[in-house]
Amino acid sequence: MTSVTAGDSRDRRRLTAGIKQTLRDLRNQLSILNRQVSGRLELRDIDLDCLDVISRHGPMSPSALARQVGLHPATLTGILDRLERAGWIARDRHPTDRRAVTLRAVTARGTEIFGLYAGMNASLDEICAGYDEAQLRTIADFLDRANAAGRDATEELSEADQ
Repeated sequence: MTSVTAGDSRDRRRLTAGIKQTLRDLRNQLSILNRQVSGRLELRDIDLDCLDVISRHGPMSPSALARQVGLHPATLTGILDRLERAGWIARDRHPTDRRAVTLRAVTARGTEIFGLYAGMNASLDEICAGYDEAQLRTIADFLDRANAAGRDATEELSEADQ
């Protein structure tokens, strides 16, 4: 009975190591895809990252964006200038506090980005179609927890730098 448990433990470690490796491979592949998309849109990779955060979580203040993407506000200013000049975002003045600015994505431009990710989105739809709802819930839970672990690790490293 002990050898079965030891074998199960070894198999579990191998599976866990395989999952970690696959996540690294996925991160690399998505990075390559994002580089292709940003190149087609004539954006820098970090510009595309910031635009994605604004599109998904905006409207937001520049300081909220800086916290979310882990950039110094001075660095972010140049990125926002490029995105605004290219028509990807708008900086809206607050109606009562002229110093306050809210960032929002220009929705008309979103279809350009969506089209470049259409192939990946279609592939993901096909992949998800192969799983039942319970399996999809498990996958979604795993991805949510892995994302939270990444966020926590990033925060720990950020705090260590300060």
